[in-house]
Amino acid sequence: MSRSASTQAHNSHAARSRPAGSGAGQHNSSTGRGSHSRPSSRSSRPARGGATRPRSLWDDLPVQVVPTDNLPGFAELGLPKSLITALDRAGIATPFPIQAATIPDIIAGRDLLGRAATGAGKTLAFGLPLIARLEGSASRPHRPRGLVLVPTRELAMQVTDSIAPLAASRQLSVRLVAGGLPINKQINSLERGVDVLVATPGRLIDLIERRSCDLSEVEVTVLDEADHMADLGFLPVVRRLLDMTPSNGQRLLFSATLDGDVATLVENYLTNPSVHALSTAEASVDTMSHHVFRVNQAEKFDVTAAIGAREGRTIMFVRTKHGADRLSKQLGRVGVASGVLHGGRSQGQRTRALDAFKDGSVPVLVATDVAARGIHVDDVSLVLHVDPPADSKDYLHRSGRTARAGTSGVVVSLTTSADERAVRKLMVDAGVRPDQRDVTPTDAAMADVAGAKAPSGVAIVERANASRGNGGGRGAGRPGERYARASARSGGSRNSSGGGRTGGARAGRSGAAAGSTEGSGRPARHPQHAERRPRRDRSGA
Repeated sequence: MSRSASTQAHNSHAARSRPAGSGAGQHNSSTGRGSHSRPSSRSSRPARGGATRPRSLWDDLPVQVVPTDNLPGFAELGLPKSLITALDRAGIATPFPIQAATIPDIIAGRDLLGRAATGAGKTLAFGLPLIARLEGSASRPHRPRGLVLVPTRELAMQVTDSIAPLAASRQLSVRLVAGGLPINKQINSLERGVDVLVATPGRLIDLIERRSCDLSEVEVTVLDEADHMADLGFLPVVRRLLDMTPSNGQRLLFSATLDGDVATLVENYLTNPSVHALSTAEASVDTMSHHVFRVNQAEKFDVTAAIGAREGRTIMFVRTKHGADRLSKQLGRVGVASGVLHGGRSQGQRTRALDAFKDGSVPVLVATDVAARGIHVDDVSLVLHVDPPADSKDYLHRSGRTARAGTSGVVVSLTTSADERAVRKLMVDAGVRPDQRDVTPTDAAMADVAGAKAPSGVAIVERANASRGNGGGRGAGRPGERYARASARSGGSRNSSGGGRTGGARAGRSGAAAGSTEGSGRPARHPQHAERRPRRDRSGA
């Protein structure tokens, strides 16, 4: 395999020796931390429109994009034969580019800094060599040998689901600890022994303070989506956790950006890292088609519902938890089945919503920005920004739920006269030149661009035991069994008085757009839509 595109940040070093003063910063062997004064060359450089932006650590590293063709097979990357057999059984025959670039260095014991767009295969890029490095030693109670830190419990669950079956082929155990899940079960699982621990920072600190987990024997630490952990304010906790791991352990960091606190992590905790960049987060927009639909405020929900009625998986993003709950109920009243994902939902509700979305029984997922980075579902063909994101970074993270692993996708942003200027600036900042047009609910462009069609108008009722359930008990039901068609009286019969629009849609437009954060009107509540207030839940701790 040609490794020329995987640039090394510094000269190669002995497998895991960390001499004082070497690497990204002078390293304190007693704590794992180091002191470092940033390079004076990291100043600001001109950005679009003559403004300046702070230089990122990426600007000071000799990074080259890794090749995407003529890739070697898994056997050539140094993985054990039994692990390759497990990959074959899982239907994984060839590596993704980021996997081909990073696996040999990780197996060799190098610290590593990686950047790749969403859906590029990062989980197996660190998961496979992590399994290969840890095989051959017995697990011990409370003392993991591999640690994977992630920002959200949804991502923690997906990472665990991806690597646990492969680890089992090498007789290694993988345990999950995350907030919002029963802590006693997590304590018991740690007591049984653990090889690889996948964790969110807050819950892991809690377990350590309870003396249920000890990081003193961690050989490999992975920080996945470090920039998202920074956005959520977890980096102080992450630094505490890194200080608890051996200073000569291997450390792997994956991040879309390298500025601010993330750059400090790299400088203080990685020694002579190899640097691999498949693409920037912004580069992934090239595989998406971007569109801005200008709509009248009064017709915004009708446009949203028509897009929701399309074929295929659709994710709709709104600003607030209340807006997500409200939009999902409004969609149900006009015949569009949807799930809801936000930090105010219990873990059971969030898991069921994602499961139903993945298996196709619910084709629409309504989510907030907090949940955007935790959604890793293939075959999402359209992302709809019902409410504009706060900035270009959020736009890219939201939009990155489609066009995963090089596939194509459609991104549509709805804008009204009130936010048109902000959306225009956001697109410029994101480096996107969208197709822009005025649309109505029946506009031909709606079908041509987004596959929109008129919703059925027959209301969908979420069964009470499914909407209330906070766990996986008998009352929860299978994801595909949660929804039932209501009689015409529950929303469809009003259609005759709505001038062609369903009564459910009209009830949902009491002065505010679907998903909007403002407006005093609230859709009338019906008994079949009543649900218990979800328990408070932290999204990543």
